[in-house]
Amino acid sequence: MPPHSWTRGVSSLAVAAILLLPALGQNSTTTSNTGTASSGTSGTASATPSTPSTNGSNTTSGPVRSPRLVRISGRVMLEDGIPPPVPVVIERVCNGASHAEGYTDSRGYFSVQLGQSSEAADASEAPGALGRIMGATGSAAGAGVAAGPEDRLANCELRARLGGYRSQAVSLINRSSLDNPDVGTILLHRMGKTEERTVTASTLKASKPARKALQQGMDLAKKKEFEKAMDSLRKAVELDPGFAFAWCELGKLQLVHGLAEEAHQSFEAGAKAEPRWPDPLLELSLLDLHARNWKELADVSDRVLRLDSFDYPQAFFFNAVANYNLRRLDAAEKGVRAAQRLDTQHQYPQIARLLGDIFADRHDYAAAADEFRDYLALAPRAADAPAVRKQLENMEKLALQASPVARKEE
Repeated sequence: MPPHSWTRGVSSLAVAAILLLPALGQNSTTTSNTGTASSGTSGTASATPSTPSTNGSNTTSGPVRSPRLVRISGRVMLEDGIPPPVPVVIERVCNGASHAEGYTDSRGYFSVQLGQSSEAADASEAPGALGRIMGATGSAAGAGVAAGPEDRLANCELRARLGGYRSQAVSLINRSSLDNPDVGTILLHRMGKTEERTVTASTLKASKPARKALQQGMDLAKKKEFEKAMDSLRKAVELDPGFAFAWCELGKLQLVHGLAEEAHQSFEAGAKAEPRWPDPLLELSLLDLHARNWKELADVSDRVLRLDSFDYPQAFFFNAVANYNLRRLDAAEKGVRAAQRLDTQHQYPQIARLLGDIFADRHDYAAAADEFRDYLALAPRAADAPAVRKQLENMEKLALQASPVARKEE
């Protein structure tokens, strides 16, 4: 079979959908050196909603409602698929401030209720200097305004905390009490002795004028004043040519405005300034994917995985796409299965489709059909869903023809 592109059977809209996948990690965190917390509730305990104070008055302008509690349940597992050896703290992390919410049981399961207090948001939950630099969105409740539990989940993630391990993170943005409480599995990765997790060293070392220019640029971008934003970001990197985060933000804006060559240069500069930071390399991966530069995509995604083989399932996916198009099917399958294992929140349903294509090329039609069904279950309204349904029908027919029963009847 001659070499061909994975996009051969994928519409341009489907490719565009892949390109829109955020080049972000799973926002994992380095855990503390202790496996327990001094505060927190039992993973199975329930709480009674508190009633807002009426300040001594017996009358109110409307019915008094207790804030709805948001229940979250799931399971924590080690990366090799076994439960943690000890109870693990389940914590809510908001703008860098952590709050213990409960613990796992002996099998790694947990069930906690968020927002058991109706008090105003803690001052620690307001975006600090780091949150501003990293472009945190949303804010804590205003002064003197009681924040309901659902309001307090803006800028929050759910993580597991166990000494010596790094946790995947589950975003709590827009989660409400009416949502399915099950968030699936949170994986813990055993950290090596030399493994470090930092914002970026160059961000911490950047000069005050450079940080100010970066913040101005990001504020202007939020206001959709993109030309002025790019000017501010260019000023930031002129003031500090080693400011990797500013280079990366500049590249993102350039890419949005069709300045692909300039964006590539910015991402390259960010990767050079911060060689152990995966984000600019992931952005370069997206550019290589768009340009169908399969060899370059394989190389740069390999660089990401050498830096971090846990936090970025999309890097495994990009690597698998590159190897598929280079006709390295064994390497492609290995990469896509790694992506599938790490993508516990099913953020990248295209993983299932690519694995289906790999099985189809190997004439394993039944396995290919299974993967196409999984893809359609995860993304039933995707732009390429009609094409995948046709693929599924074809695989089902071929699987039936290849079955021993069908051959016997013939």
